[in-house]
Amino acid sequence: MRTIDLDRFMGLFDRYTELRLHRSNSICVRVDNGCITQNTPINNGGVSARTFSGGCWGFAALPEADDASIGAVVEKAAENAALLAGRSDRAFVELPSSPADISRDLSSGSRELSGRELMDFIMAVDSRIAKRYPELTARTINLRVREEEKKLVTSDGSRLYSLVPGYSIYVIMATEHDGEPVHLLESCTGLGRLCEAFREPGDLFDMLDWQHEHLMKKAEGVYTKTGTRQCVLSPHVTGLLAHEAIGHTTEADIVRGGSVAGDGLGEKVASHLITLVDFACEAYGEICPSPVFIDDEGVSANDALLIEDGVLKGFMHSRESAAFFDVPPTGNARAAGYADEPIIRMRNTAILPGESTLDEIIGSVDDGYYLMRTGCGQADSTGEFMVGVTLGYEIKKGRLGRAIRETTTSGNAFKVLGTVTSVSNDMYWWCGLCGKKQMIPVGMGGPAIKCMMTIGGR
Repeated sequence: MRTIDLDRFMGLFDRYTELRLHRSNSICVRVDNGCITQNTPINNGGVSARTFSGGCWGFAALPEADDASIGAVVEKAAENAALLAGRSDRAFVELPSSPADISRDLSSGSRELSGRELMDFIMAVDSRIAKRYPELTARTINLRVREEEKKLVTSDGSRLYSLVPGYSIYVIMATEHDGEPVHLLESCTGLGRLCEAFREPGDLFDMLDWQHEHLMKKAEGVYTKTGTRQCVLSPHVTGLLAHEAIGHTTEADIVRGGSVAGDGLGEKVASHLITLVDFACEAYGEICPSPVFIDDEGVSANDALLIEDGVLKGFMHSRESAAFFDVPPTGNARAAGYADEPIIRMRNTAILPGESTLDEIIGSVDDGYYLMRTGCGQADSTGEFMVGVTLGYEIKKGRLGRAIRETTTSGNAFKVLGTVTSVSNDMYWWCGLCGKKQMIPVGMGGPAIKCMMTIGGR
């Protein structure tokens, strides 16, 4: 893909046009109780073009990337845009321009493990779990390596080449207590090659020991007391809350659709301790888990400041939404695959660190809970959320107490952030998948925070 010269086709552009080559390859391996139940390579790639005319977008895509296919999608996208514009009464919109020319290869020139090598790796991890923790009733390991490569040119002068690899490992351990099943999932996700993050299966053993230890404590755990409680959220939980319940409400297309954030611009919406940013590609001198250097509309990607010192400062934008709000585009238009049109998506959303240590925060709680890991959750454009908690502990007189069984938290995210009285000085990132119309990798992160949360009971 890198050697294909897209500039040769720019002579076919007669109005604003984006031309994108996009390839996504991955290998997924799964082991259940010592048996390989999945070993699936997934390859998805092709070419697409998008043209803007008369306030309407025309889009076309093909799974081949030869000269004939590239020329065909450019022609068809222009034809589709003209057809829609001829049937629309939309007013003329001039799209803002923010061109850039960037080439980034994050593969370090290394080769990822083959399917056979990935199976050997995951089976070694499974064997260690089986031998070290014989009391487990079930175990599952999911391993996925991925690589996304893009090449893009636009009629206003943007050029991008990027190659971004990543990996994820999910381990589920299960046991029984008093006849009831108890399980715990732990994950390890990151940017780059798996073979560089983990030289050998033994590099995962500390994580497995940590997971098993907390599973056993959870099996002996107690149920939470229903009601509004003082809680300390781990960075993992903070990141999910920032993404699901705050981030989506500040995506400009959701704002235009009636998001609760729409009327709050310039208003205080959270504690003065809260600053929330959607980072484009770097944070604190390091590459983020899901870096976007130029978005899929060819816009130079910039950090989007969403909340600053508790005040709502802005939204995440595409070219079209930026034109509507009369602000610069932020580079948040992303497409999951070659056959997908770019839509406004988060990249790496995080609450920024504060000044307290985690020990100080826990020590300040007389009676509450430390929520460490989450499971499934949901949120809507009002900021209302419900999230499952899969691991946590009581806090009694400033010390961690008994583990808790699975529970749920719910409420309005902006109101919850309004109760924040402490923010830790550390920062933790993890990578997940966001399913807004298209499944796409995103980064989530943050510090630990102390706040008031509504918690369910047994």
